[in-house]
Amino acid sequence: MTETREDPQRSGAPRWMKLALATSVALNLAVAGLAVGAILKDGRRGGMPRDLSFGPFTEAFSPEDRKALREAFRDRMPAFRASREEVRAEFQALVTALRTDPVDPAALGAALAAIEARNADRLALGRSLVEARLLQMSSEDRKAFADRLEHGLGKPD
Repeated sequence: MTETREDPQRSGAPRWMKLALATSVALNLAVAGLAVGAILKDGRRGGMPRDLSFGPFTEAFSPEDRKALREAFRDRMPAFRASREEVRAEFQALVTALRTDPVDPAALGAALAAIEARNADRLALGRSLVEARLLQMSSEDRKAFADRLEHGLGKPD
């Protein structure tokens, strides 16, 4: 008779799920890092709110542009601060799913999907605000923005 043995190197979660989790965690850490960087750079009063950053665009925008973008974001998403409780609940669902043994793929997938959907909504809003701001700029201001963006991305002059 042949005996089936479990591979001790293999855990209960499929490889795609581990990759999805790692990607989600990495993206969330990147977003958090950008927000913290914006706060440390400009100070708590003048910087982006804790949950808001425009990534590499942040440094390329002038202080006036950043202020206008913050105000536009607040105007377009008044419930932004109120959604923090929902964010906490989504991450708590993820933590719960991660601690469940054996892992429940549906619960883990649902928790990651909720986080992904909220991040996608914020990213779409940020993209539309950045686009609108860039379209409002004069040709000279857009070129100066492009220079600052290129410099911020580390491309040689």
